[in-house]
Amino acid sequence: MDKLEITELAEKMKIINKNNQFNDGGKPNFVILLMDDMGWGDLGVFGEPNKETPNLDQMAAEGMLFPDFYSANPLCSPSRAALLSGRLPIRNGFYTNNMPGRNAYTPQNIVGGIPDYEILLPELLQQNGYRNKIIGKWHLGHQPHYHPLKHGFDEWFGSPNCHFGPYDDKTTPNIPIYRDAYMIGRYFEDFVIDIKTGESNLTQMYIKEATDFIEKQSKTGQPFFLYWAVDATHEPLYASSSFLGTSRRGLYGDAVRELDYGVGQILMALWTFGIAKNTFVFFSSDNGAATYAKTQGGSNGPFLCGKQTTFEGGSREPSIAFWPSHIKSGQISFQTGSLMDLFSTLLDLSNISLPADRPIDGISLKDVLLNGKTIERPIFYYRGDLLMAVRVGQYKAHLWTWSNSWSEFKNGSGVDFCPGENVVEVTTHDQKNHTLQPLLFDLGADPGEKYVIKPTSPVYQKHMPSIISIVKEHLANLVPGVPQLNLCDDAVMNWAPPGCEKLGRCLPIPKSNPSKCDWPH
Repeated sequence: MDKLEITELAEKMKIINKNNQFNDGGKPNFVILLMDDMGWGDLGVFGEPNKETPNLDQMAAEGMLFPDFYSANPLCSPSRAALLSGRLPIRNGFYTNNMPGRNAYTPQNIVGGIPDYEILLPELLQQNGYRNKIIGKWHLGHQPHYHPLKHGFDEWFGSPNCHFGPYDDKTTPNIPIYRDAYMIGRYFEDFVIDIKTGESNLTQMYIKEATDFIEKQSKTGQPFFLYWAVDATHEPLYASSSFLGTSRRGLYGDAVRELDYGVGQILMALWTFGIAKNTFVFFSSDNGAATYAKTQGGSNGPFLCGKQTTFEGGSREPSIAFWPSHIKSGQISFQTGSLMDLFSTLLDLSNISLPADRPIDGISLKDVLLNGKTIERPIFYYRGDLLMAVRVGQYKAHLWTWSNSWSEFKNGSGVDFCPGENVVEVTTHDQKNHTLQPLLFDLGADPGEKYVIKPTSPVYQKHMPSIISIVKEHLANLVPGVPQLNLCDDAVMNWAPPGCEKLGRCLPIPKSNPSKCDWPH
């Protein structure tokens, strides 16, 4: 695929959008474009001053922008589990209770994964005639029984874990890349990421996988779900040679520019193959930007802290809906939304019933998208097994606050989830319990959560009783799932993935020695 200059691509998209005359119908196709650690403030349309995301900005101009959209967790694995299940991580098991209020995810040595009893979005779509493909990072368990093709996807090109490494294949194996059910190579060995320069062709591969899938499905007429879960903005950052050194923001900006280009290529493919008007597209990120990475991470705009925290910077996501001829262009919705809502929304748009045997936390946004309505609903902010905060309307109450532990922060010399930010008694390195008198913030007037509303004020006394009532009802009806992220064992790492025999690339598996995972954050 020849690379177009990004500005030329944006102009070409405008022409295609204007002149496209294809008629389409039937069940809608779905495309979820999920970024990794991309912050609310990384898009030009949200105010990023370098304006290096023309395709996403154009997508927003022709679709619906969501300034108040959230992930269900400020960390990758639980956030993705919530998106695909429509359920909070505390319900679907993607949490730990080894220590109270600790984030956890799925590194190579995790024993758990998405449970079989969880009903995922691709499973329900598959049962109703859809063909589903995931491109990129799965992150819901790397043992074979947890893999995407066991949970509703028909095709997969990507990895079960983050692209960490390189490793020595002795104490730690390099992480595999899969084509469907079988490993076809490993990061840093067969799929190169140059740690020194940041050069890698992975995003270009992911773009081609997406456009090829769209072309194929347009010819078959079978409805499809494409889950484009790319990860170039997650450390270690990478971009292809054509994008390296092109951003004013350094390597992180290079990665953002290439992903923006990829979004443009995917949208162009939908128009080119005549299915844009029958395809609902949603763009978002799995959690807030990794502020601890400083200039190697993204921007959360005006919001406090970032990834890993339950402050706004940790889980408020840059989100855009796009569906020509269905969603009116140029709209801004202040609906408080969640990635979990995509589960209910996509099922509603395809006339598939929700599972009736379990609580579903996501709501359908059909009326929001098609009719411009807003729906009142709370947003719950969890960190591990602990409900940290809740948002109702424009008010947010913190039941607990902290940034990250002293053991991780290392008394000033280590990782900081809130660099350059200090809100007294809020961004602490000790867990602060405010359940008897929650801290209240007005996110309309104070999106940065810097000014605590006094408990004696009329605003506090008006809004806090109803918020506390919502919290009590939620906790009273909550039945936590079996925690999947408690147990670690080096024997379950990617030593001998399916397909390694054909490649002659299986590694010796060490003796099993399970133990409790240590989660410092």
